[in-house]
Amino acid sequence: MTDHSTRAALDDAALDDIAQLDLGRATRRGYPEAIFCQGKTVDQVARIATVLVGQPQVALFTRVREEQVTALLEVLPDAAYDAEARLVAWPPVPPEPTGGPVLVLAAGTSDLPVAREALLTTRYLGRQADLVVDVGVAGLHRILAQVPRLRTAKAIVVAAGMDGALPSVVAGLVAAPVIAVPTSVGYGAAFEGLAALLTMLNACAPGVAVVNIDNGYGAGHLAAQIAAP
Repeated sequence: MTDHSTRAALDDAALDDIAQLDLGRATRRGYPEAIFCQGKTVDQVARIATVLVGQPQVALFTRVREEQVTALLEVLPDAAYDAEARLVAWPPVPPEPTGGPVLVLAAGTSDLPVAREALLTTRYLGRQADLVVDVGVAGLHRILAQVPRLRTAKAIVVAAGMDGALPSVVAGLVAAPVIAVPTSVGYGAAFEGLAALLTMLNACAPGVAVVNIDNGYGAGHLAAQIAAP
């Protein structure tokens, strides 16, 4: 019979030609490594998941495809899958939240996939997080109605495409840091999120940090760090 240490050694050997998992990152930095699945084969993702079985830390698989999800659930059958966020989380239940609350704002319905990736990342990294939807600047009254709630947050993530103006508006209303996520939503001159990215980088309101286009994971991770106890 193969014991756990032998099995772990076999798993590591089977993985050497595709990845070196940073299983010590949670101890070193306080947060575990995530597995970015875009560009990986189904077999590669499944092999990585096999090594994570029995590990005492959260594992997030981001940008998953449907065929990868099937393989992941064979290895981690109790994992949670959010199709909109394209994210698989294991264990399925987030840890008990600590620290301050986080709010994630989606400027429009089209921004929800990125916003949900940020939301779930924040929750699985141990923070209380809630989602506020459809509060873009085209109807300014919608975000103004949320101001009392916004001011209770320790950190705010704002996912917006088109002109990308919402983070500046929010940052001018609250004391908490705002994490801006440009999304690849908009017509031609939006250049798949580049226009929103440039707007956010040029925000006139201080206290705005900007992550890469569609990077909900990065935004959620930063929010979890800011809101840590």
